[in-house]
Amino acid sequence: MILGVNHVALSVPDMDRALQFYCDLLGFKKLVETGWAAGTEEADTILAVAGTSARACHVGTENLLIELFQFGDCDPAPQDPRRPVIDHGITHICLAVTDLDEEYARLSAAGMQFNSPPTGVGIPGVRTVYGRDPFGNVVELEEAIGRVKPQQSPMPVV
Repeated sequence: MILGVNHVALSVPDMDRALQFYCDLLGFKKLVETGWAAGTEEADTILAVAGTSARACHVGTENLLIELFQFGDCDPAPQDPRRPVIDHGITHICLAVTDLDEEYARLSAAGMQFNSPPTGVGIPGVRTVYGRDPFGNVVELEEAIGRVKPQQSPMPVV
């Protein structure tokens, strides 16, 4: 039986910069840090890539856990930091916010790049904006007036 999402994982080229963004700027808490050395058999098996090492951190909020990996002893392909969200793969992480304009202003002032200003999506009380972390991963900020819990969908029930 599948219970639900446990975490989302991102590969990043610079763990310290990732922690600065997700913890210092967005307010996630660093929960645990771990990793493995090159040649760790379990990692080679699970990843199906031989000889990697990694620094890994879990960062979280009340209802979201993100696992960050900085891989070493390998040559990961860089992500295009402007990769369109329509390309196959994970398109974005969405964070529920209570004051979209305030968060947009705060994060813009801190240097976060956004595609546009906050915009309505055609559902009453719902506005959103897409921005990027320092590595090009898309982070959506979504405000839904009347939302009771962060993981509640603002979309009408069908």
